[in-house]
Amino acid sequence: MAEDASTPTANPKDSRYRLLIEVAESISLHSDLPALLHDLAARLRQVASFQTLWLVLHDPQRNTMRLHVLETADRTDRDVHERTIDDAPSGLVWQTQQSLIVVDIAKESRYPAAINFLKGLGIQSFCVLPLTTAHCRLGAIGFGSAQRNAYAPEDLEFLEQVGRQVAVAIDNALRHQDARALHRQVQHERDLLLSLLDLNNRIASSLDLAELFKTISTNLRRVMHCDSVFICLPDSASQKLRVYALDFPSSKGLIQEETLISMDGLHGMVYRTGKPWTGNIRVLDASQPGARLAIAEGINFACIMPLVSRNRVLGVLSVGRKGDLSFSSDDCEFLTQVAGQVAIAVDNALEHREVTESREQLEKQRHYLQEEIRAEHNFEEIIGQSRVLKQALGQVETVAPTDSTVLILGETGTGKELVARAIHNLSPRRDHTFVKVNCAAIPLGLLESELFGHEKGAFTGAISQRIGRFEAAHRGTLFLDEVGDIPPELQPKLLRVLQEQEFERLGSTKTIRVDVRMVAATSRDLREMVAENKFRSDLYYRLNVFPISVPPLRERPEDIPLLVRHFTEKYARRMNKRIETITEGAMAALTGYAWPGNVRELQNIVERAVIVSSGHELKVPLDDVKKTAPSDAPAAAVTLEAAEREHILRTLRETGWTIGGPVGAAARLGMKRTTLQYRMKRLGITNSK
Repeated sequence: MAEDASTPTANPKDSRYRLLIEVAESISLHSDLPALLHDLAARLRQVASFQTLWLVLHDPQRNTMRLHVLETADRTDRDVHERTIDDAPSGLVWQTQQSLIVVDIAKESRYPAAINFLKGLGIQSFCVLPLTTAHCRLGAIGFGSAQRNAYAPEDLEFLEQVGRQVAVAIDNALRHQDARALHRQVQHERDLLLSLLDLNNRIASSLDLAELFKTISTNLRRVMHCDSVFICLPDSASQKLRVYALDFPSSKGLIQEETLISMDGLHGMVYRTGKPWTGNIRVLDASQPGARLAIAEGINFACIMPLVSRNRVLGVLSVGRKGDLSFSSDDCEFLTQVAGQVAIAVDNALEHREVTESREQLEKQRHYLQEEIRAEHNFEEIIGQSRVLKQALGQVETVAPTDSTVLILGETGTGKELVARAIHNLSPRRDHTFVKVNCAAIPLGLLESELFGHEKGAFTGAISQRIGRFEAAHRGTLFLDEVGDIPPELQPKLLRVLQEQEFERLGSTKTIRVDVRMVAATSRDLREMVAENKFRSDLYYRLNVFPISVPPLRERPEDIPLLVRHFTEKYARRMNKRIETITEGAMAALTGYAWPGNVRELQNIVERAVIVSSGHELKVPLDDVKKTAPSDAPAAAVTLEAAEREHILRTLRETGWTIGGPVGAAARLGMKRTTLQYRMKRLGITNSK
């Protein structure tokens, strides 16, 4: 090896061996590979002549030689170059474990790519030595000089000793590096397993989807080192996917919770096919709804997993990254496990919610049925053989099997509710709830809440959530009695339910869909109310799909004896009496009466007659029955309002103008207190005493 003229006269071997000691010391001081190589380059320059120093390590996975240029005349730490074993001098040295000296690079014809690279560094001659330990063959170390014939064969003994020391140093550094990488990998896997364990624990202990999704998305973003995590479930109302949980701190606000995502995009594809998707978002068509949103938010890579439970796709889990780091196969495998656990959670929560809602629905239906049972029904069944009644019942049989809206017309007390129940009982909905609402009996301010329900805090006094009658009648029949008394401001909302079968509770923006068959009834002339702008015409036509007129009792006098016998048997059985006869005079008086209160009034009179009867004969209080001469229907229709007014006035006088209570006029007339007050106002009845 050439000596510099300025080198002091000393034993070169002493300097070289001192270098070997320093190399050994350097090995003990450095465990980081880049720091070790930089220190070795500085120490080797003290005794070895070179312009360029390079290190080549064998990559066992790719079976290539990776070149690290340690130091050149102009700079250090050049980029890594990779060559095949047959295309590099270091490959020959690594394979044969024999050192290589090239005294004149211009005469070297082998390895043209590697030789041209060295020529570009100004190298004229070089030597390459193997880097080998007792455990493995690592690669080779090369020294390059700007002079020809810079390295003689007698220099190899020392340089090979240097190579052995360097090999030990590199082997130790690589082992430390591998150990640190293994530690990081083990720590990462531990974090993933802890995340899965935490997820499993939360799934086992919580059925609250919102809280569970929030925890899952936050933990996933931290463990996966990603920028966005969100979970989508299908929205039946919009036929799209709805974002139910989102953890995206750097979001621009384009994706938020409750955002609807089209089924035509990536997420919809994963949901429809049940197959995961991972890749670069920016290579996709930006017109895709999902890709357009992600690109606008700065997401570059995404991994979208289907949430599958019991062979059903319940939704999708989407994870995104903004940087250049794509999702590896290990990432996808972990997300597959997470998606499986999330799907179980979603399935459990949805099933629990469905069971809970069904239980609540049954409880509410039971409550309504109990109210119905406690309420006093006017009829056990429809009684009568008259032609006009049979004609009305024929219409009931015709329309009952359909889902068409029915409008029942008739005077008060004719049995409109009984006809509505008959329609329900003859329909396919008979196994579900029949819910009734008397629109005239509920204060106007509470009617909307009664029909559509309200949320907690929707108005003063709303201390808890309450479902409305429409929800209670889901899959059943809703009977709106006295529908003409619905205030004008509420009529558009009722029209919407009839047309769209959807509404919102008071104090809520969430749309609720129902399947309800509507039956309405009124004793008022809706056509006249429409003409007077007191009732919406579009609502009237929507209700008047199939009108049924219930005849008043005066138009079917032949049914009165049947009704009298029926009510007599009913109340006699209830009062533990035995009544078998009624006088012809009493029956004639009952048959000849105009009955402004219709069947309800007849029922009340028969009940009073049973109460006062002590023997087997029905004692009818004839003072309560005003005898009228037989007359045709038009005449009866003209005097009906006057007869009704007189009947109510007489009852009020008998009760001392007491309207409510068990002995008040409303009870005697078979009306609700609010209904009687409404009729008094309509007929102009006031207390003059």
